[in-house]
Amino acid sequence: MLPLLVCDDSTMARKQLIRALPPEWPVSITQASHGEEAMTAIRQGLGQVVLLDLTMPVMDGYQVLAQVREEGHACRILVVSGDIQDEARRRVAELGALDFIRKPATPEELRETLERLGLFDHQAAAEAPPPRTEADFKVGFRDALREVSNVAMGRAAALLAEELGVFIQLPVPAVNLFEASELHMALADANRGERLSAVCQGFVGEAIAGEALLLFHDSEVADIAHLLGLRPGGDEATSEMLLDLASIIIGACLAGIAEQLDIRFSQGHPQLLGQHARSIDELIHFNGARWRKTLAVEISYALEDRAVRFDLLLLFTEASVPRLTAKIQYLME
Repeated sequence: MLPLLVCDDSTMARKQLIRALPPEWPVSITQASHGEEAMTAIRQGLGQVVLLDLTMPVMDGYQVLAQVREEGHACRILVVSGDIQDEARRRVAELGALDFIRKPATPEELRETLERLGLFDHQAAAEAPPPRTEADFKVGFRDALREVSNVAMGRAAALLAEELGVFIQLPVPAVNLFEASELHMALADANRGERLSAVCQGFVGEAIAGEALLLFHDSEVADIAHLLGLRPGGDEATSEMLLDLASIIIGACLAGIAEQLDIRFSQGHPQLLGQHARSIDELIHFNGARWRKTLAVEISYALEDRAVRFDLLLLFTEASVPRLTAKIQYLME
């Protein structure tokens, strides 16, 4: 049987990908949750074919591709990622990846790609041993929501990269249930002792509601304006620029989540929550009454080779959790 390695930090993503494989493909599957585990498996001969994510902790997919090339392994690597920036596709091809499939991969797309690359022959598979049995996956709610958010943030990053003309470095999203006081602590890291401006946009759909909060650091606003080809202006011009960027980032993230969960969000108009605030407390004071206990998805976009970062929080109301859980449970089945 063909040694196949599936590498992704999300249990849900690995589950979806393994389920999407041709059921008659005679492979023995090894799983890795980050790049270092993947390299260990590859060195042991367990990754003749590798399905590789890009955004992972410890060692990401780009580093795996570079390490595989450096060590001279003969494995064939297919990238399956939510980071769909054109530059991401170019970089992985340059590092030796055979192809790129965007998450979530469908069985049809995966089969076609494997056949086209000569990795799967359905005629030969008909004479192969009986189909493998599926591994027992246990996917937690946070892991699942993190993967849904990962796919959504990748789509937003692609739009942002196109708008700004730079490569966007993506994090692993964080998912936590916060009390109001804990939310303040979580936001303190985003503050970094700098003056902040923020844009807030509400959303609601099918008993799921919340607010998206996008934080901008004042020290970075001039760089953002330069990337957009704008001249530095006063508060009014800056406000318009921040609102436009927020519409791109927040809108794309919410659209990506809605598509995966098969829901439709109605979005309010983005609003400037505050400008030049000295602390997170000054910003949250405006809407603090709404944030008593919240499910928070934290995403921090960084612009490569530039000291610019966008901190995005998707804050779901406590009442939204049961419906979100049901939607994600359906997605996992």
